[in-house]
Amino acid sequence: MSTVKTTDRKVLSDIFFTDAKKYINPFAITIFVILMLFDAVLFFKDIFGILYALSGVVIAALIASSIKIADQWERAVVLRLGKYKGLKGPGPFLIIPIVDRVAIYIDQRVRVTDFGAEKTLTKDTVPVNVDAVVYWMVWDVEKAALEVRKYAAAVYFIAQTCLRDIIGKHELADLLQHRDKIAEDLQHTLDEHTNPWGITCQTVGIKDIIIPEELADAMSKQAQAERERQARIILGTAETEIAEKFALASRQYVNNPVALQLRGMNMLFEGLKEKGSLVIVPSSALESMNLGAIGGLAALSKSEVEKTS
Repeated sequence: MSTVKTTDRKVLSDIFFTDAKKYINPFAITIFVILMLFDAVLFFKDIFGILYALSGVVIAALIASSIKIADQWERAVVLRLGKYKGLKGPGPFLIIPIVDRVAIYIDQRVRVTDFGAEKTLTKDTVPVNVDAVVYWMVWDVEKAALEVRKYAAAVYFIAQTCLRDIIGKHELADLLQHRDKIAEDLQHTLDEHTNPWGITCQTVGIKDIIIPEELADAMSKQAQAERERQARIILGTAETEIAEKFALASRQYVNNPVALQLRGMNMLFEGLKEKGSLVIVPSSALESMNLGAIGGLAALSKSEVEKTS
């Protein structure tokens, strides 16, 4: 439980993280320092008075605050007196100090968000923990900025909610056997919810489905019992086929005693090939196939061969 909560805190901290470098612009700071040095030189050479020097500081601060930079993968949302003015970037751009401000920098790269459903009941009332991942991106910066507050957090929570809903509509067997289909359905559902925000969910993957240990043991025993049942069925089928073959073979010897006697001789020969082997033959077989005399002759010939060798 604590592990899941820790993971959620990490995910949420990544979502709500504010990029501080956007408010600490090295290029603007450099321009401000250069202007301040120039103003100080003029002041110390008595070219500027104190009033002009202070005015120079204000002007340097305004010029520096008007310079903004957006990375290649970003777009800056500019508001003028609180009203949407437009998008800026990528690269350096200028705004009107005090009047304009950059509300947010929106990343348009594909993002990856981990989410999960903890102890959610399936359709057959089995509690499961499901971990998933969604790949999404902002395709309309204006909608993402104006239609939803903290769009990244919204994607996380709507994905978690949709995952819980889908788990509740499927049985455990469906979750385990049809992960790809469930992930595809989840992706379509998320895309329908996030498209009005200017966001598209490209891919959803089910990383892991964790079931209770007691249920896992029961399912393992059930699978083992099913394998044993299949093995017994296969063995019974094999016995039936063997019996059918024997019945078919017996028809060949019904009216052919010579063939039956040859078969008996072959069986006896096969049994006596190994040195020191012991062959037990039913008396009925000896009488029906006249194997007694044949066995005696075979044994006698074998002993004579051993003496000569």
